[in-house]
Amino acid sequence: MMPARAAVGALAVAARDIDGPVWIPTDPPSWASYLAPTLQPIPLIPVIGLVLGALYLAGAIRVWATGRRWSPWATLSFLTGCAVLVVVTGAGIEGYGLELFSAFMFQQLTLMMAVPPLLVLGRPGTLLLRATPHHGVGRHVLVAARWGLRSGAGRVALHPALMIPLFLLCFYALYLSPLAGRLLSTWTGHLGLELLFLVAGILFTVPVLSRDPLPSPQGYLGRAADMFVEMPTHAFFGVIVMMSTTPMVSAFTHPPASWGVDVLADQETAGGLAWSYGELPALIMLLIVFGRWRKDEARATTAADRRTLDEDPDLDAYNAYLRRLAERGRG
Repeated sequence: MMPARAAVGALAVAARDIDGPVWIPTDPPSWASYLAPTLQPIPLIPVIGLVLGALYLAGAIRVWATGRRWSPWATLSFLTGCAVLVVVTGAGIEGYGLELFSAFMFQQLTLMMAVPPLLVLGRPGTLLLRATPHHGVGRHVLVAARWGLRSGAGRVALHPALMIPLFLLCFYALYLSPLAGRLLSTWTGHLGLELLFLVAGILFTVPVLSRDPLPSPQGYLGRAADMFVEMPTHAFFGVIVMMSTTPMVSAFTHPPASWGVDVLADQETAGGLAWSYGELPALIMLLIVFGRWRKDEARATTAADRRTLDEDPDLDAYNAYLRRLAERGRG
């Protein structure tokens, strides 16, 4: 944490640039300062991450306490996602993300592409159904969860016709217009965008990776198609950002002079992150889809072969012939 005097000075600087209760670091950016545990005055998203992790762990413990099984790997995945969410919005990088395009782009890609798969692979929906008691408040929670699964709103929210344009909105419509500069000049706009990135990432990831009950689950071909449509989004956008010769976001044109940051060089770094870091989680998700597809196809083929053997008329006739021979031998 920063000393009290330095923190007050940082807040004074932020008050001239950003409307709202924000903290901007005074030290030049470095890995140590990015990861320093320095919360914003109102750490809303880190609190959300901590609450989600606590609720999930309580549910897993409840299931284990009743003697039922629950995957430790799913638990580890979800809790890791919560931890990454807390760090990327609760450490020093959050302060640098208010002034540096590269830091904010790293946050965006993490919130959209890294955190959601970790949360979804934790199967929180299934855990909710197993751990929630069927009486008292738990009964109302289960009713609400089942309504969400059966409602038309759930189908619309998870439909590719909504989630893919939402992904495009979070990159092209946001940064290729004055919208990003206007929103990122205020604390509420900055926070709202971070929440939008997280929600958009979850809505995209759930139909692709989730094994929880869904309103209208997709087949593997549809899931792979969604990934192939989404993956070029980061690469092409990253190239646009790297090739730009003028600052694209007005909110990132005035970092503190003491940081010694070249705005265009920082913007080029942001584009490089979109081109590289954004692709890695998407590639891993695609490999998971293909791996599951292969396993399910192998199971289906094995089951079909067993049914064929069980229903083979020639094999049935031969078995009947052997039984008759055995009966004659005993006679």
